[in-house]
Formats: sequence, C-alpha cells, structure tokens
Amino acid sequence: MARTIAKDHDQKRSQILKSAAKVFADQGFDRASMTQLARECGISKANIYHYYDSKDAILFDILDCYLRDLRDRVCSIDVQGLEPDQQVHQIVAGILLAYQGADHEHKVQISSMTALPNEQQALLRGYQRELVQFLSDALSRAAPQVFVDDAAKLRSATMSVFGMLNWYYMWNSGAGSQAREEYAKTVANLTLQGVGGL
Repeated sequence: MARTIAKDHDQKRSQILKSAAKVFADQGFDRASMTQLARECGISKANIYHYYDSKDAILFDILDCYLRDLRDRVCSIDVQGLEPDQQVHQIVAGILLAYQGADHEHKVQISSMTALPNEQQALLRGYQRELVQFLSDALSRAAPQVFVDDAAKLRSATMSVFGMLNWYYMWNSGAGSQAREEYAKTVANLTLQGVGGL
C-alpha cells in the first residue's frame, strides 16, 4: 500500500528548503552535509530523506522555487499605461522588493548553481533570461535612441542594473521595504539619467 502524504507535507518541505538555503549560504554547498541540514531543520536525518534523496535534489528545489517565483512575481508587474521611465522605476523596485527575505536563496543562486547538472542549470537560467528580457525591454522603451541596433549596449546596461541590485544584500543585509524602494529609485535614476540625475 502506498504511503500517504502528510497534510503538512508542503509546509515541511518549504521549511526544509528555507533552512537548507541558510546552511548552503553560510557553509557552502560543497561543505554542507545532510546531517547539518537535518539539524538546522530540527528534524531527523531519516526524516529529511523522506522529502529529498540528496542535497543535490534540495539545491535544485531551492533554486527552482526561488527563481520561478521571482520570475513570476517580477514579470507580472503591470506597467501598462506608465511612461517608459516609470516602467523602469516600477520594475527595478519590484525586483529589489522581490529579493527581500531571500538573501540566503540569492547567495546560493550566485555561488552554487554550477554544482547542478547542465540540464537543471539550463532550466534555471531560462527563468533568469525571462527576468533579464523583461527589464531589457523596459530599458529599450525608455531610451530607444540609445539602444537602436545596438543589442550589446542594451545587454550591458541591463546586466549593469542587475549587478547593482544583485549585490545590495551584501552591504545592506536585512533592509526593509522603504530602504529598498529608495535604493531602487537611485538605481533607476542612475541608469536613466546618469549621476546628474541623482
């Protein structure tokens, strides 16, 4: 007879992913063990194997859930009816707010994605590409005269914005929504108008 799934299965799985992200971020994926993960989760090692058969499977699920949710949240930002500059502001703020509370997952994405098989990396990078394209399209609308027929320049500008946003957690860990919105405004203004726009 097949084993039934507990009513709190999804909640426990989410708890494992959150706790494991902290361990992977603090210890590094390579150095972390299933014993450490179980201890951080407050469950037995045998119990963690009920949910995941390896730490590789946990790593993939952390990043799949995080990046898919991030993509869905950001790419669903409604920019219809906004001026192009306002669209950039809205998207940049949305990205930084979506990062809030996910510092560990974000660090794991940066440091450990390459530990996964190529096929899984390709799926995760697909989520990232959709995010990048969403912002890139907004930048292109905001400054068509700058980026016309210059895909390399547009990519450089887009990735520079992500660079400013992606490392925010390093020097402003635990920043609240207001601080994030203020920094997002700085990044958007710097991108659209240069230092003179600050």
